Amino acid sequence: MENHSSMAEMMEQIEESLRIPRRGSVVKGSIIQVNPDVVIVNIGYKSDGVIPRNEVSADPNFDIENNFKVGQELDVFIVNHDNGEGNVLLSLRKVNVDKDWEELEKLHEEDAEISVKITDAVNGGLIAFFKEIRGFVPASQLSDRFVKNLKPFVGQELKVKVIEINKQKRRAVFSHKEFAVREKEAAREQFWGTIEIGNVVKGEVKRITNFGAFVDIGGMDGLVHVTEMSWGRIKPASEFVKVGDIIDVKIIDANKEENKISLSIKQLTEEPWATFGDKYEVDGVYEGKIVNLTDFGAFVELEPGIEGLVHVSHIAREHVEKPSDVLKINQVVEVRILEYISEEKKVKLSMKAVNEPVQNEFEDEE
Repeated sequence: MENHSSMAEMMEQIEESLRIPRRGSVVKGSIIQVNPDVVIVNIGYKSDGVIPRNEVSADPNFDIENNFKVGQELDVFIVNHDNGEGNVLLSLRKVNVDKDWEELEKLHEEDAEISVKITDAVNGGLIAFFKEIRGFVPASQLSDRFVKNLKPFVGQELKVKVIEINKQKRRAVFSHKEFAVREKEAAREQFWGTIEIGNVVKGEVKRITNFGAFVDIGGMDGLVHVTEMSWGRIKPASEFVKVGDIIDVKIIDANKEENKISLSIKQLTEEPWATFGDKYEVDGVYEGKIVNLTDFGAFVELEPGIEGLVHVSHIAREHVEKPSDVLKINQVVEVRILEYISEEKKVKLSMKAVNEPVQNEFEDEE
């Protein structure tokens, strides 16, 4: 009786050993539980199989719960009979990756367009996944011009072509440049079909030079020349805007053939001389700022775009040899308007006549 029992136990052990899945083999299983970091699978063995996150996908952002469901059947790779907790360690990634390399090699031969997911920005480019294959998009292959900030690409799906592949070294390099150029050309055609001179649009300041600022107004850069920054004196563009500013600009000229767009900030407001007569009157006293000093007088800005001359003889009742002896740039002073000629945009001012009007002495001074 004991021998019969021992024989039965031995046969059961032999049968059990035959049922143990072989390491490195691929078997079928059915999902019995889905958690955020692990998938539990019934593979017909006494112990359940577990697929940890890193064996589900190489993509660290892969959403397990939205991609698997209980009852779903899978082909799984046997990594180890015991994961340290009595369960069989499985891998889904090892089943898929060889198939993915074969598919990618074929797509490379066909020069086909594929889609990759960008998971990280690193020095010199982007980490991109084609299914379970981890590849790289160099920064130089993102566009037809240098892309400094790579972070906005993270999380995006990008159209690319394979430009280098080596299955043995597990190396795949992708390029998005061709598609970026296509997208830019399509956006440019659409832009030129809708642009109208005189329109006011929003834009982002992209670059500042010594002659103006380039503003992106929707896929195209336009130039705000320094002369179009303000009605006042010409100053460096950096005194009016900085890179990254979102501003309103007016389209004042556009040339599709030369791909040039001229913009203006100052034309969003009325030209100051147009309303001069409504705000100023002859013999009125006003406050202004000295913006330039010459040997023959001082130029005083009543408001940006409107300047008048205080002749050296009208600076003070006492004799002034040089305006710079008694005045400084940016000094705020009071002036009386002696005369203005709107057609010529000229204003004659006096400082010494502020408290007591004097006879206009300009006739012999110019």
